[in-house]
Amino acid sequence: MPVAHAGRSARLFSLFCLLLSLVFWLSGCAGFGQDPLRVNVAGIEPLKGEGLEMRFNVKLRIQNPNDTPIEYSGVSLQLDLNGQSFASGVSDQSGVVPRFGEAIIYVPLTVPAFSAVRQAFAFAGGASAGSIPYEIRGRLAGGIGGGTRFTDQGKLSLPVAPGGSLMGE
Repeated sequence: MPVAHAGRSARLFSLFCLLLSLVFWLSGCAGFGQDPLRVNVAGIEPLKGEGLEMRFNVKLRIQNPNDTPIEYSGVSLQLDLNGQSFASGVSDQSGVVPRFGEAIIYVPLTVPAFSAVRQAFAFAGGASAGSIPYEIRGRLAGGIGGGTRFTDQGKLSLPVAPGGSLMGE
């Protein structure tokens, strides 16, 4: 009798594993084929820093070009300048980016003193280029898959004086 019971338990366990795999596969397909979020920096406001670090409140405009809303329960953000890590931040803000809609999210970023000094030296060495490449990477936390990642990149243009030189030269 115990052998038959063990065989029945093995079949139930196999069925459970199959159903669990199907659930994970279907949840993966729900996000499959979705367009990536569009993220733009909509503003930057200075915050009070501690010690030698600088702090900024970054205002992100998140656009969802998909037919399903995206719920989030936290956000993390990393800012790179000139291919080097510059600032990072997190927020426990939660909300929803509506389907075919947008939301504004505020994330406080911290710039460690050494990152600021490193960027200042890099800028001094290559200031004639007139622009600084940047990349932001982040994640809206939540959902079965752990969240939705986003990225944006471009170049920050530096102000140019009327004579064609960079401001401050």
